[in-house]
Amino acid sequence: MEGPAFGAGERLTPALILGIETSCDETAAAVVDEEGNVRSNVVSSQAALHARYGGVVPEVASRRHLELLLPVVREALERAGVGLEGVGRVAVTRGPGLVGALLVGLSAAKAIALARRLPLVPVDHLHGHVASLFLRPRPLAPPFLCLLASGGHTLLLDVQDYSTFKRLGSTIDDAAGEAFDKGARMLGLPYPGGPALDALARRGDPEAYMFPVARVGGLDFSFSGVKTALLYAVRGLEPAELERRRADLAAGYQRAIVRALVERALAAIERHGFERLAIVGGVAANSALRAALPAAIAAPLELCTDNAAMIASAARHLQPISYPHYLALDAFASSRTA
Repeated sequence: MEGPAFGAGERLTPALILGIETSCDETAAAVVDEEGNVRSNVVSSQAALHARYGGVVPEVASRRHLELLLPVVREALERAGVGLEGVGRVAVTRGPGLVGALLVGLSAAKAIALARRLPLVPVDHLHGHVASLFLRPRPLAPPFLCLLASGGHTLLLDVQDYSTFKRLGSTIDDAAGEAFDKGARMLGLPYPGGPALDALARRGDPEAYMFPVARVGGLDFSFSGVKTALLYAVRGLEPAELERRRADLAAGYQRAIVRALVERALAAIERHGFERLAIVGGVAANSALRAALPAAIAAPLELCTDNAAMIASAARHLQPISYPHYLALDAFASSRTA
């Protein structure tokens, strides 16, 4: 099914974009110019705050965004060496994500744009991840196949140009990042689980446990089966044995998830004749995935997890909403490209 078709953006003077991202538990702001140079990119993570709960608590995340957003915006402007008078437009994540968290960023972006009579660009979070590849110093030009794997989404996208993409495959249950986080929790690892599991897996034998790789129709993914297999494996071990085998369990579990991602990506390349593959999203930082796809163009590590530079990057290729017609904009929780 077609993704959103975005109109070509107008050229503005001065050509600086202030981006704001609050879709989950990172409070982020960035300044990017029209050529894709990142002038600043500030991310304040709430990971330590949510670690005590073992995952993101939406209400807690929203309240923390309220506390952090304006200081983060100020820092982004200071690092870029500009004031609001140097900004030509404001870009903000509209969705998908946690609605309460999104509304904090959207409300702040509206207020900033309204106060300066600036245009505002609402950005789809998924488009933002793809647009992380368009930033300098090594911008990637479409067309290409993009594997987007994060905590909330796992997608194969046919990126036809800077503002349009077509969905070729998606997960029918858990996202890959969610599967990593839940697997880490089963193994007693701290939040955020994905990086912790990746680190533990490096010390294990990936062939000690052979976890299943789901075979579903088309180019879709499924990760609920491998998650259940890990649960049964953990339950079947005595505490002392579990502690001894944790690294092997992590390595085998990671291997199964990475195999699923790689096999589907390679199948899409063969089926549709893509010449280039890119990987984006938080899971794109996983060392095993990067090693398994050495020819793929991966987003820089600092742009894999949620950030505002990718939102500003997407806004370079979107049609701004002129002052003051964006005041009625609302956030949305679920992807509109499904």
